[in-house]
Amino acid sequence: MNELTTLERRGMAAISTPAGHMLIVAADQRNGMKAVMTDAPDGPGSVTLAQLAGAKADLVEYLGNEAPAILLDPEVALPAIVDDGTLARGTALVVGMDASGFETVDGLKFTHFVDGVTARTVRELGGDVAKMLWYMRPDKQDAASRVGDEIRDLVKSCEAEGLLLIVEVLTYRLEDESEADYQAVFPQLVADSARISGECGAKVLKLPYPGSAAACVAVTAAADGVPWAVLSAGVNHETFIKQVEIAVANGASGAMAGRSLWKDSLAVSHETRHDLLTTRALPRLRELAAVVDGAPVGAP
Repeated sequence: MNELTTLERRGMAAISTPAGHMLIVAADQRNGMKAVMTDAPDGPGSVTLAQLAGAKADLVEYLGNEAPAILLDPEVALPAIVDDGTLARGTALVVGMDASGFETVDGLKFTHFVDGVTARTVRELGGDVAKMLWYMRPDKQDAASRVGDEIRDLVKSCEAEGLLLIVEVLTYRLEDESEADYQAVFPQLVADSARISGECGAKVLKLPYPGSAAACVAVTAAADGVPWAVLSAGVNHETFIKQVEIAVANGASGAMAGRSLWKDSLAVSHETRHDLLTTRALPRLRELAAVVDGAPVGAP
């Protein structure tokens, strides 16, 4: 287990429920958020940056402020949502450092930082915690690879700034790999990604649901004491809430939910967003909070 510093412990407490389990609303998506704003007159592709910023502000005000923490991006949302007081005093800010997209080198995917964003920038934007995404194929990469070096370097940079870093890892199918073959190795890929990330100094992990209770046990063992939260990966709320119940019962320390909460509650229209976020997305968040803290799905 990679020990947290005192400041990192404060960051961990800030993104957790009173019972001590991580719960973060993910709202750092850019193109993915535009894609669900289907009421745009000329289609989602016509959504402007100003309209996207307005949607993010409403998402914070009507949903994110009801969670321990919200994950936002430094390209559209920040620093405006902090500066104008939209973000509630009691809601922690997680700043996403990863840019949209990736590059492919010799068949492997690599992400990049948003231009100019460093651990110090996260602090300057008002962030309590940082988050960075990496793609990983642990059957092709190890702790001594490029991705391992990148994780190691950013963990050290964030620690120097007194920032807790959430290491998000996504696995992916190789170009010459069938979907069936990928699904067969997927649980092991997630577990091995957790292990390698821990070897590189990661102190908190954000991981895909590995597929079963047994796979969650394997991920927990591979993480070797490093807390991990399950991400929603765009599945619907009903599916995700069951995944979280299984994951938490088998070692996960919480959840980070984005589209499962709000993908059918966003629109270009402020009035529509207000209605759907408060009547549809917010009840989902409250149910998720209960399950993260150990209540069974559907408990009153």
